[in-house]
Amino acid sequence: MNIFNPVYGQLGNGTLLGQSKNSTIADNLGVYAQDLIALSQNLKLVLGGRYDWTGETDRDKLALTSTESSSQAFSPRVGLVYQPIKPISLYASYARSFIPQTGLTATGQPFQPQRGTQYEVGAKADLLGDKLSVNLALFDLTQSNILTNDPNNSGFAIPVGEVNSKGIELFVTGEISPGWNVIASYAYADPRVTEDNSIPVGKQLPGAAQNIASLWTTYIIPKGNLKGFGAGLGLYYVGDRFVDSAEAVKLPSYFRTDAALFYRQGKFDAALNFQNLFDVNYFETGFGSTPTDTKVYYGYPFTVNFTLGWKF
Repeated sequence: MNIFNPVYGQLGNGTLLGQSKNSTIADNLGVYAQDLIALSQNLKLVLGGRYDWTGETDRDKLALTSTESSSQAFSPRVGLVYQPIKPISLYASYARSFIPQTGLTATGQPFQPQRGTQYEVGAKADLLGDKLSVNLALFDLTQSNILTNDPNNSGFAIPVGEVNSKGIELFVTGEISPGWNVIASYAYADPRVTEDNSIPVGKQLPGAAQNIASLWTTYIIPKGNLKGFGAGLGLYYVGDRFVDSAEAVKLPSYFRTDAALFYRQGKFDAALNFQNLFDVNYFETGFGSTPTDTKVYYGYPFTVNFTLGWKF
């Protein structure tokens, strides 16, 4: 840069301030169809499928070049539901997924879409006159083309990873009594790397906790002079998890409490939301490929949000 004849808006290397070297334009189109077929009074078959088209243009604004890529895939879904009695449903399903990924590798190659295959069996119970629902599921999920750190080019990724996760999920949702609602969940998963460029096969997926649980319950006064006033309480637990692929840095588990006070009447809605009610210090997330370049981040401290709403 000539200090006697400056060109404003540039860094010393010629990069424009406030601008990025690359830009990406992505287009996605999907078509989905599903049908529920009653094989008998208590046996039903679900057949579905989705076809996706995706296109991407990556432009290097300094080199004035562009890279175009496209992909398409069909993702089927098959499920079988059996009801031995009306409130109980037993099911099994198979599904594939397709998730486009934007960006380029260090060599300028576009990322391939992420693909997933899931097998699931479970049971659902509708209780208290269909007001309360309990769902228990066992799953086996494999995801491929997961983006992982490029060991030869810092700051870049390559989509060669594959992860298999087996686990169990429990969901409870509904109305326990008039005005009292609850949403509770627990999940145990064991995500293990099955293919990667840098993470040894069999290692736990970095950043993934094996145990996660939550409870959110609210009560709103259903009648009387205080009708519309309510309160809520939320409890969240996340187990410990490794951050780096060497499994040298582990974030401890944490337990967080949230709360809310609100008023709902007709189209009007006002609420006070309290996040991290007891101002607990905890690490929410982190990332890194080795212990020396690993970064971890604190969760939000005690935070209060006030909202007003009106429905038209």
